[in-house]
Amino acid sequence: MKQITAGRPKVAIIDTNTLAALGLKAMLQNIIPYMTVDTFGSLAELEANTPDSYFHYFVSMDIVLPHRPFFTARRQKTIVLTLSLDEHSQMSEFHSLCINVPEKELVRSLLSLEQYAHGQGRHLPPAPSILNRKILSDREIEVMSLIVQGYINKEIADRLNIGLSTVITHRKNIMDKLGMRSVSALTIYAVMHGYVDINKI
Repeated sequence: MKQITAGRPKVAIIDTNTLAALGLKAMLQNIIPYMTVDTFGSLAELEANTPDSYFHYFVSMDIVLPHRPFFTARRQKTIVLTLSLDEHSQMSEFHSLCINVPEKELVRSLLSLEQYAHGQGRHLPPAPSILNRKILSDREIEVMSLIVQGYINKEIADRLNIGLSTVITHRKNIMDKLGMRSVSALTIYAVMHGYVDINKI
């Protein structure tokens, strides 16, 4: 199986549930912004689009089961989407990702998978240099780190010995500079850039 590695890394989501596929696509694009994520409603759709050009497949259990030989031959790049955390209900030969959990837990699971497989960019083409530029000030990085660890504005102000209004201003500036609107997106950014250890979120 030849894997095309030139250009942007590609990931495929194969799921009959369009809404779930689009939600996962948005999360994955937050984790690796320069990655191309394509969605397919069936294995036939994937097979019609050079399937071995993808780094990973995120595929629902109901598609894996009837097409097991295809995915078993590509088990290293297959992540099975499950609805249960029970290990007995998961397929032992594949990596699994439970998608029936709160957003924060799903983000953490996706980040854990990424760090395990591609920590420090392992096995991926180099990121565009613009993504490695420092965007935030040192103080904004400190504030962001505390936000994603679950501290509220008042606690951040106390820990950093700054005013509450200053924390609120930093928080707004961070979101504006990064173009983000949620703490989940901020968490992904902070972990992916090494500002926060995944075990602290």
